Order: sequence, then C-alpha cells, then structure tokens
Amino acid sequence: MLKKLDLYLIQRFWLILCLSIIGFISIFIIVDLIENIDRFMDNHVPINIIFEYYIYTLPWFINIGLPMSMLISTVFSLGTIVKDNEWTAMKASGISLYRVTVPLILSALLVSGFSFILDNKMVSYGNKKRFEIDRDYVKRKSRHKIKNTLKNILLQKNISNHITLEKYSIKELKGIDLTIIELDSSKIKKRIDGKKIIWKPDSSKWLMTNYSIRKFNNHGIEINTILNEKDTLINLGFKPDDIKQQAKKPDELDYYQLTELILQLKENGVDTIRWEVSRFLKISFAFTNLIVVLFGIPLTVLKTKNSLSFGIGSSVLVIFCYYAFIKFGQTLGYNGIINPLLSAWLGNIIFTIGGLILLSRAKT
Repeated sequence: MLKKLDLYLIQRFWLILCLSIIGFISIFIIVDLIENIDRFMDNHVPINIIFEYYIYTLPWFINIGLPMSMLISTVFSLGTIVKDNEWTAMKASGISLYRVTVPLILSALLVSGFSFILDNKMVSYGNKKRFEIDRDYVKRKSRHKIKNTLKNILLQKNISNHITLEKYSIKELKGIDLTIIELDSSKIKKRIDGKKIIWKPDSSKWLMTNYSIRKFNNHGIEINTILNEKDTLINLGFKPDDIKQQAKKPDELDYYQLTELILQLKENGVDTIRWEVSRFLKISFAFTNLIVVLFGIPLTVLKTKNSLSFGIGSSVLVIFCYYAFIKFGQTLGYNGIINPLLSAWLGNIIFTIGGLILLSRAKT
C-alpha cells in the first residue's frame, strides 16, 4: 500500500512541478522580453541573436523558478489530498504525515542536486554568453558592461613574483605604473618599474616604455641597473586575461572557478568577501528547493478546512520572505557585517528552523 501511495504522490508532485516550471519560464521570458524590447529595437539586434539570448537565459530562469515551483507542487499535491479527504483516510489507516512526506523530501533532495549541477554547468556558462551578447549587441543600454578601467591591480603568478599596476585599460590593453618585484628567500632579487605597458597580440609580449630594471645581491644591495626610455618588447610573465579575470562577474563563473579565483586574489592581497559570498550562495541556493518543501508541508495540514487556499496564499508570502532574507544576508555579507558563509546560509537557517517548528506542530 505504501509503495502505491509513494508512487501516487510522486506522480502528482512531479506533474505539478513540470507544469509550474513551464508556467514560470513563460512568465519570465514574456516579462523580460517586454522589459528589453526597446533596447533590442534601439540597437537593431537581429531576431536570431534575440532568440540565442533567451536560449542562454533559459537555465537561469529554470534555476530561479525551481524553488517557487517546488513550493507550489508541495502545496498542491498535499493540499488536494487534504481537500479530497484522502488525508483523513490515511490517518485512519495509521499513516503519519512524516511517512507521507518521505517521497516529497527525497524528490526535493534530487532537485537540489540537480539545481547545483545546473547552476555550475549551464547557468554560469549561459550567463557568460548572454552577458557577451548584451555587451556586443546592446551597446548603448547594456546592463552588463565590464569596467573599462581597473585600478590598484595586484597579481602574483608564483610565490616569488609580485606584480602591481596603478591603472589598466581593458579596451586599450594598456597599463600605467607597473612594478614587478622578484623575491628570493624573502629578499628582493630584482625589481622592474615601467611607466607604461601595452600588450602586443602579434608577439604575445608587452611593449614597455620608460622603464628600469634593478638587480640586487644576497644582502639587498643594488648591483646592476638598466634605465631605458625607449619602447622595448618584453615578456613580463602575465597576460591581459590574467588582469581581465578581476573584471568578471560572479554570475559568469561556476563554484569551482570562483574557488580558484578566490585563491588567486587572496594571494595577490585582493579583498575577496564579495566573491566568497557569491561562491557560498552557489550551494545554499540549491538547498532552497529542499527547505521550501520542508516549510510547505505543514502549511497544507495546519488547517484541514480550506487547506488548499490557505496553503497557496501562505506559499506566496513564504517565497517572497525567503528571497528577501536571501538578499538581506547577501547584503550583510557584501558589506562585511557578518561572515560570508553565514550570510549565504542565513535565509536557509531561518526557514529550516521555521519549517521544523511548523512540522512538529502539524496534525500528524
């Protein structure tokens, strides 16, 4: 009997989930298209590029629509059981609420895993491609412009080489006030200072102007100095992509790329709080799908009368509050008020506790 019940609940839950996702995706695309249509028309963006833009946007729409769809599926699948008095018959047969919800919890765990994979395999790649389309085709009103000028750049290609740039133009591939310090056992071995550097793609080297190269002995005493005001092609040990990496948005990187970037930035002495918050959100947001199910289960059985309408109304309030807490925690983390890990999980922690309290008080 229980196997049939599990199958019955799973079929109903997944049917409503698929319909909900399709509905939310349709709404998201329509609203986004209405919002962006003037930008596309003003910049004469071809139809095929617009179509491509929304193909790349689709994984992101699915990912943000999943928690809402999961909550609605939970409320509807359990709510109709309560409404049709099937829940009363189950309780009379000795089946508890906790046993009934086992297939829903397992489904939520499966969807949470899928959400994490989707976010890190397709959403980050899709965001990167649609941001590129936005920058290339919607130039005048692009929402995803890369900062053209970076300041106070720190790079560390290895333990011994420390590289700083006062200013760098991504568009012109030009840097101002370069300093490279090469260390040997914590002692300075060589120092390069350049007033201006320009990347030359044909030779894959930097054209450096007005520079000096100084070498030091084991006691830190300068033993050789080269001063040159002419233009010289030189390999400095880094490329424009190493600098441009600092201008990417977290949404364009997956969890593993963010982890690697954070390690690199920390080695260069760059503040990584925002990147760390975004990285932890990659995991915490995936578990949102599980927590909304945990929170939605008791909403349908707290009131046996009008349980479905009560559950629908409550679920709308819950999802808005949930997203508000996620954004609130993210803001606290970005500003360094709380730990990045806690800021990413703040909404999950609060709603997990709330869901467990409601579940313990539900009529089982």
